[in-house]
Amino acid sequence: QVQLVESGGGSVQPGGSLRLSCTISGSIFRYNAVGWYRQAPGKEREMVATIFSTGPTKYADGVQGRFTISRDMGMNTWYLQMNNLEPEDTAVYYCNARELSRDGSDYWGPGTQVTVSS
Repeated sequence: QVQLVESGGGSVQPGGSLRLSCTISGSIFRYNAVGWYRQAPGKEREMVATIFSTGPTKYADGVQGRFTISRDMGMNTWYLQMNNLEPEDTAVYYCNARELSRDGSDYWGPGTQVTVSS
């Protein structure tokens, strides 16, 4: 059974940094995409950053240059380094693992709160 667990959320002042971690247990299809999504109160969930098992990454326009997604395959852990945080980044951040196959599954973590406030 695949499980995703996020950690690293918290409260930070504008301009600060946080690093989120997502540890995946269980086995997923070797061709996959692991991403970070976020949902602010009253808003829809949106993609923040994604890294494909083959290497490429993509970012939402608003975080390009401030956020970096990376992975440690040996630790089955994916990271989101967030720098120069803004109040608009306040949201619950979710880790997602998507299997890139015809009947691939979609897995979500429970989420971690990030609050950016002075």
